[in-house]
This record gives sequence, structure tokens and C-alpha cells, in this order.
Amino acid sequence: MLLEINDVSSHYGRILALKGIDLKVAEGELVALVGANGAGKTTLLRCLSGVQPLSGGAIRFDGADISRLSAERRVGAGIAQVPEGRQVFGPLSVEDNLRLGAFRRRGADVAADLERMYALFPILRDKRLLPAGTLSGGQQQMLAIARALMSHPRLLLLDEPSMGLAPLLVAEIFRAVQDLKRQGTTIFLVEQNATAALAIADRGYVLETGAVVMEGTGAALLADERVKAAYLGL
Repeated sequence: MLLEINDVSSHYGRILALKGIDLKVAEGELVALVGANGAGKTTLLRCLSGVQPLSGGAIRFDGADISRLSAERRVGAGIAQVPEGRQVFGPLSVEDNLRLGAFRRRGADVAADLERMYALFPILRDKRLLPAGTLSGGQQQMLAIARALMSHPRLLLLDEPSMGLAPLLVAEIFRAVQDLKRQGTTIFLVEQNATAALAIADRGYVLETGAVVMEGTGAALLADERVKAAYLGL
């Protein structure tokens, strides 16, 4: 297993946001975490990337306990997060945003990686000299994903990549996620759009009020009547 989350809990003040989470992601897998707003999905990702402290439990990455590592050292270990809401650096150019993604890689061939990102998202090549803040929401999401990939992550954390996007752009983003999976990228996808997420996931977990209540293959969860009723509107 590349990522192992064991009995993880986390608080916001007195509020218990995560309640004994157990979850695993194998190398090369695409694992989806679905649930309603406020279930704790983003909190869990923040715990994984090191910006939200744990109250209990442990996080292991490639066999090593990273529970107390700083966010910067987790990036160095191979974990990159695409945050909710994209959070690109608006005044900087598209290309400068991408170069910032490679800030920890000393002596790296950044030019070759830029070409790889432009091949994955051709619109970014066309817009590479423009301020990132001038891009559409979908283009900013592509940039945020590409920026994270510039760090050469072993684990890519995707937080609500479809949020606020038109259906056609959602489909394009999810096609790109599938392409990354086929290229061997390990992906942990947090998504409110349960149908889209589970349709491409190897496995999935359902989170409710800070606790995992169901797990299984993506296909099995899509077919589960409880998941259909609660999250798919069926």
C-alpha cells in the first residue's frame, strides 16, 4: 500500500471533524472518497497534505509514518494536493504557476515537464503567457492539476475538481484524470459528484459526518441502492 490511514481523527476546536478513519490507497490505484458537503472530505485531504493536524491515529506513506511531517516535507516525499477552489496565483502567468509546482526539484528538467503538461492540457500552452486569473474556471482547474503534477508526485490528491464547472468541462476534467491513471499516477479523488467519481474509480469510500460508512469497488458502490438513494438521486 502506498497510503495507509489508520484510526485518524481531527478536530476544529471542540468539533470532532474526523472520527477514526481507516482507508488505504495502493500504488497505481484511483480511489474516490464521496459524501455530502460537510462530511469531512476536505478535512481528510488537509490532514494528508499536512495543513490540518491529527488528533489521533496515524498516516503512513510508502511504509513511513508521516503523521507529524510538515506540509513541505510531504511534498518532498511525493504528495501533491490540488486544492478545492483551484487557488492558482492569479497575477502570475500560467507558465510561472507551473514552474512554481516544481520549486522543490533541484536541477530538474522543467522544460520537458512543461511540454508534458501542455500535451495533457493544450489550452494551457495557448494561454501560457497570460495571467492565471484571466482563465476560465475549467482552465484554472487544468492549471491547478498541472501545477501539482510538476512536482512529480507519487500520490495526487484531488479535492472537488468538478466544483463550479459546466457539465462539458466536468467531463473533460475527468477524462484527464483517467488519462493520468492510465499513465500510472496514483490518485486519491475527493468529490461531491459521486456518479462521476465512482464511475472512474478502482475503489471508493463513502464518508458521512466524519466517518467511513461504506467501501467497495467503484462499480459496486455505484450499484448499491443506499448509495443511489443518498448520493446519486436515484
